[in-house]
Amino acid sequence: MTTSDAVPALPALLDQAERLIELGVPTLAGLDPDALRQAAAALTVADPTVPALLAVDPALAPPSALAPLLRLGEKPGFVVVDMTDVDRFAPVQGLTLPGSPVYAVDLPDRGDEMAGWSPDEALPAISGAGRTPLTLAEGIHWALQAPAVVERNHCYMTIGSRVRRPDGRLDARTPALWISNGTGRDGRENRGAPKVGWCWAGNRHTWLGFASGAGRR
Repeated sequence: MTTSDAVPALPALLDQAERLIELGVPTLAGLDPDALRQAAAALTVADPTVPALLAVDPALAPPSALAPLLRLGEKPGFVVVDMTDVDRFAPVQGLTLPGSPVYAVDLPDRGDEMAGWSPDEALPAISGAGRTPLTLAEGIHWALQAPAVVERNHCYMTIGSRVRRPDGRLDARTPALWISNGTGRDGRENRGAPKVGWCWAGNRHTWLGFASGAGRR
C-alpha cells in the first residue's frame, strides 16, 4: 500500500491524546483525560517507532458524536441526512477491535492507489496484502488528528464498517469521508465541509481510496 506524499504525518500518540482531550472526546466517551494520556503513553512504550493512530472504542465515542468535531478551515463536519443509522456501522466479519477503551492502529494508509476500485474489489486486496480496512470511527479519528488527510480528489472509504441486516446479509452501503460540494441535501452552507457519507459496495469512484492499517493493538 502506498499513500500520496501530500498525506500529513500523524503526531506522536501522546500529542494525539492531547488533541482528543482538547476536542472533548474523553468527556463524550466517559473517560478520564489522564486515563487517555496513560493509554497513549503505554502504547508508545510498547512500540515507539511505528506511526500509529490513537482511537477510542466506538462503543464509547460513536461516529455520530465524532463527525461534528471534524474541521476543514472553519467548516465543521457532518453526517449525510440519509445516514441516520450511522452508529450501526459495525466491524465486518473477521475484523476484531482490541476490546480496550483506547487502542492504536498501526501504519494507517489512505489507499490512494486503489482509487477507482469498488469496495467489493478493494476488501480482498487489502486483506491479501496482510492489512486491515479502517472502520468508520477510525477514519474519523484520523481526520481529527490530521484534517488535511481529507483532501479534495483524494478522500477515502472506511470499509471495515458495514451494517448487517436482520436477515444476516450485509447492507450494500459502505461508509466514506470526503468533502461536500454543498449540493443537494447537503446544503450550500456545507460546501467545503468534511462529510461522512456512504457509497454502494459495487460502485467505483476515482476520488476515493480505501483506508487501511497494518493492525490494531
